[in-house]
Amino acid sequence: MKTKTSFTPFLTTMIAFIILASGQKAAGQNSYQPDIVPLPSVVHVNKDHFNLDEKSKIIILTNDNEINAIAQYFINEVNILNNLKLALVVSSRPIKNSIVLRTGYPSDKKEAYSLIISKKEVIINGASPAGLFYGIQSLLQLICPNQENKNSIRLPCMEINDEPAFAWRGMHLDVSRHFFPVDFVKKMIDMLAMLKMNIFHWHLTDDQGWRIEIKRYPGLTEIGGWRDETLIGHYTETGQQFDGKRYGGFYTQDQIKDVVSYAQSRYVTIVPEIEMPGHAVAALSAYPQYSCTGGPFKVYTLWGVSNDVFCAGKEETFEFLENILNEVIALFPGKYLHIGGDECPKTRWKACPGCQKRIKDEGLKDELELQSYFVKRIEKFVAAKGKSLIGWDEILEGGLPERASVMSWRGYDGGIEAAHNGHDVVMTPGAYCYFDQYQGKESEEPLAFGGFLTPEKVYSFNPVPPSLSSKEVKHILGAQANVWTEYMPSEKQVEYMVFPRICAMAEILWTPKEILNYSQFRVRLETHLKRLNKLGVNYRPLN
Repeated sequence: MKTKTSFTPFLTTMIAFIILASGQKAAGQNSYQPDIVPLPSVVHVNKDHFNLDEKSKIIILTNDNEINAIAQYFINEVNILNNLKLALVVSSRPIKNSIVLRTGYPSDKKEAYSLIISKKEVIINGASPAGLFYGIQSLLQLICPNQENKNSIRLPCMEINDEPAFAWRGMHLDVSRHFFPVDFVKKMIDMLAMLKMNIFHWHLTDDQGWRIEIKRYPGLTEIGGWRDETLIGHYTETGQQFDGKRYGGFYTQDQIKDVVSYAQSRYVTIVPEIEMPGHAVAALSAYPQYSCTGGPFKVYTLWGVSNDVFCAGKEETFEFLENILNEVIALFPGKYLHIGGDECPKTRWKACPGCQKRIKDEGLKDELELQSYFVKRIEKFVAAKGKSLIGWDEILEGGLPERASVMSWRGYDGGIEAAHNGHDVVMTPGAYCYFDQYQGKESEEPLAFGGFLTPEKVYSFNPVPPSLSSKEVKHILGAQANVWTEYMPSEKQVEYMVFPRICAMAEILWTPKEILNYSQFRVRLETHLKRLNKLGVNYRPLN
């Protein structure tokens, strides 16, 4: 952050607030300041404490199903983290030594909330159930890690008024290169929810594996879900070697429904990604007729990009993909469907008579416009099903569909171009948001893709390019971290690469930019790592 040489009274007040919010004692203050990640928007710390013990009651005003479920979630978490068993009571009357959960907080942001801790009671008031859930996350962070007296937890009296800076606060997980079971996916969703993140971008298909059951095309998982072997070492190494072991897996539609329901209970929306027109070898290994050459193909055992893609010249290709998307759309109730659209070589299209005929018949200029034709056609189908298409920034090439949104990964430029043209954007430039990069010296770290990305650098990321006008800024939905798993063969390795960098990402997407401060965040992060210990998360220690 830039330092200023002159201070207004407002700025002085804000600096004092940052000191208080850091989790340390400010000079002359005899009060505890909250170690919460991400840092709340406004915190006022008061004298005295609320004692949480097994006599404390959880109060909901009416037996609303959604509020009841949130209350049960809170009770279960407190029991798991602190071994306190709290009772739930439905009552509109005040009860001493209680935690009141309610909605009605006045804000136009549904995820906003207030958390008031007084000596007699705790009140969490959400603008909606989602806001209430996030208020609970802040309270849980104050409760855990446990204090020395396990029978009673002293919570400092304070008032928090909080709301997110961005609507899209996400993390992407690639399960195509390496597959991860349902329980691990749920664990990651839990960790995102704890950090008030609300998007889980599920990368389900790629050249190296197809991971979602499609009933109409069972070969996608029976054949496309398994590769013959996996590369040992880095892709760039000479004399590549493979392990010779068949590898794969997939999620049944029942498992997908279970994960979606679980995520909804944590106020996390899942955005599925079904790659097209490129990154298609796993699908083509089962259904080669939808390629330009007719195959045969095997599920890709190398990382990187294959020249074999879906054929844009065949009507049957679009019928095949639309049938797949029909089943996908039925499983995911969220607004967005991600179709990839990235890294699609044009080699096969240039040599394909069908693709060349399509270019001529549609009056297209070249293969870039053929890709645009492909994406626009899929977008029209998706929109007719009530969904919004989003893709990586290559979908800009050749012309972007009118209603599509862009995920800008090759720097800021794609997002800037999309926003200039009135399209919504999720910023995810690789330099700040790709968690497959090293976190320290390569010689001292597990094998990774390359690059270097520390929590401090993540924290310096600004999702809003300064070149945008005030009107264009409104198109920046938010940002997300991307976890590509070529070099992450185990759950522990994924956790090591995600944590604690995701904590930095969560804070810059939730907390107002004006009060972001890495040194203060670092202090609160130390406490948050103790929570991760309690939860069995394999994070990378801070330097």
